[in-house]
Amino acid sequence: MIRFEQQRVFLTGGSGFLGQAVTRTLEARGVTDIVAPTSADVDFLDRAQTDAAVADAAPDVIIHMAALVGGIGANMENPGSLYLENLMLGTNMIEAARAADVAKTVVVGTICSYPKHTPVPFQETSLWNGYPEETNAPYGIAKLAQLTHLQANRQQYGQVGIYLMPTNLYGPGDKFHPDVSHVIPALIRKCVMARDAGADEIEVWGTGGASREFLYVNDAAAGIVAAAEHYDGPEPVNLGANREMLIKELVEIIAELSGFEGRIRWDDSRPDGQPRRCVDPTQAKERFGFLAATDFRDGLAETIAWFESNREAAEARRN
Repeated sequence: MIRFEQQRVFLTGGSGFLGQAVTRTLEARGVTDIVAPTSADVDFLDRAQTDAAVADAAPDVIIHMAALVGGIGANMENPGSLYLENLMLGTNMIEAARAADVAKTVVVGTICSYPKHTPVPFQETSLWNGYPEETNAPYGIAKLAQLTHLQANRQQYGQVGIYLMPTNLYGPGDKFHPDVSHVIPALIRKCVMARDAGADEIEVWGTGGASREFLYVNDAAAGIVAAAEHYDGPEPVNLGANREMLIKELVEIIAELSGFEGRIRWDDSRPDGQPRRCVDPTQAKERFGFLAATDFRDGLAETIAWFESNREAAEARRN
């Protein structure tokens, strides 16, 4: 058997927020043979290009992270694109891996696939117990279809593929462009801009009563690499930090750490998204030894500092 550090690893989304963290983690693990074509190199929406890229690279492991993502606003404006592009990205990659007889395919899914009213903490067995929250559903269902695809191919062809579901990610290098940012970078940008402008208040969508769980990007990368090395099972696995937080609490912490001292005004005409999110991380610990290590306030302070040092590039980045 080839030792993990001697394997060739093929990444999609390798230049993205999570992909860069996974690359760093692989390199720290001793993996030197990493192939990470960008969308400028390969159109992964094109089956023939995807097949050719994987066949030419002849990897031992594929880690598929490429995705079209956005916050609540982007999800509401582009449901068709979010569904179709994510579905085809995953479909093409799984089939290219099967055709090239790749030893293992790791697909990074999303907790947006969970039903809207999943009991907290989310357990993997709850995935099929209802429909996702409406603004997340096209993206979540497209990603969930990839789990079905992997399991079906395992049954029919013996293809080894695993499916991981990180909770909401944050950290240095995140996307801060308002069209695509998620809740933490969007709030950081809003608070920093208001602080610098001397504004008396900021407006935040929703009621503040929804909850989320946040996973530092380097922790997520460590979990993905650990699973790629040690987990071969057919069942999906959560990656989380085991800490549920109200959005109201999150906004207050970001305002404090960014130095914004004004009022927070809630626009309750805007959607909260899924009412609660927090995953059960038990399976990740038991199956491949993963535990999140980063203190939330420490990770958030690092993210704010990175944004303030890289503001122009952070706000310009859309993928």
